Amino acid sequence: MSLDCTTCGACCATFRVSFHWSETDACPGGGGVPATLTEPVSPHLVAMRGTTARPVRCVALDGQVGQSVGCRIYPLRASTCRSVEPGDTQCRKARAAHGMADPPKPRQSGSA
Repeated sequence: MSLDCTTCGACCATFRVSFHWSETDACPGGGGVPATLTEPVSPHLVAMRGTTARPVRCVALDGQVGQSVGCRIYPLRASTCRSVEPGDTQCRKARAAHGMADPPKPRQSGSA
């Protein structure tokens, strides 16, 4: 089973997405995450709206988890989002939280 994030979205509906405020467009010369889609969580950190309370669902997530999803700011997404890879530990935890099948573990190089 290969993973297709456009049919999953579990990570966007499981974890708090927090990151340094400089990744937002509010920082001169900073990142591109729209500050209007974030909320402060500490003096230097912000989080995507919808990810700081239960049930978690990032404000930028469109569609139905496990069916068909998309991120409205995908090219501008935060480093926290970029760090999750299909099939990694975070992905597996999120999929389990939504009752989704655990994909096969990625093969190690040199494996038969």
